[in-house]
Amino acid sequence: MDETCIKFKSIWTYLYRAVDRNGQTLDFMLSKRCDLAAARRFFKQAIGTNGVPDRVVIDKSGADLAGLQSVNVILKFTGTGRLVTIRQVKYLNNILEQDQRFIKRVTGPMMGFKAFHSATATIAGIEVAHMIRKRKFEANDLSAFQQFAVLAA
Repeated sequence: MDETCIKFKSIWTYLYRAVDRNGQTLDFMLSKRCDLAAARRFFKQAIGTNGVPDRVVIDKSGADLAGLQSVNVILKFTGTGRLVTIRQVKYLNNILEQDQRFIKRVTGPMMGFKAFHSATATIAGIEVAHMIRKRKFEANDLSAFQQFAVLAA
């Protein structure tokens, strides 16, 4: 899990992203702030979508660490029986750091977004197109166009 900055009305916003060890995008969220509440909201969303992971690798961000620790407290009191192991190592999330380059490459020439909701919708479209390109929605060896046609139908 990592976050990257994207410009919105001359203000930097934060794109949280989670990627598995194979480089498949698990979840993403655009937030106006990079704080405990945003990190906790992202982790709840990602865990709700993909289930509780065994471990999460984060960089040295204090907000991400506090967000994961608060999610662990919630998991402990709900009785799921499984806590998330937190690994805070700088170089273990290089897969994610390299995967963020495609977003910077697409959003860089746009010179920022004018509205937060349009930024969210555009980034969601970019992420889905990238997931299709990475064969996240692979079904019966369909091509990227065939997968898009199935999703659009």
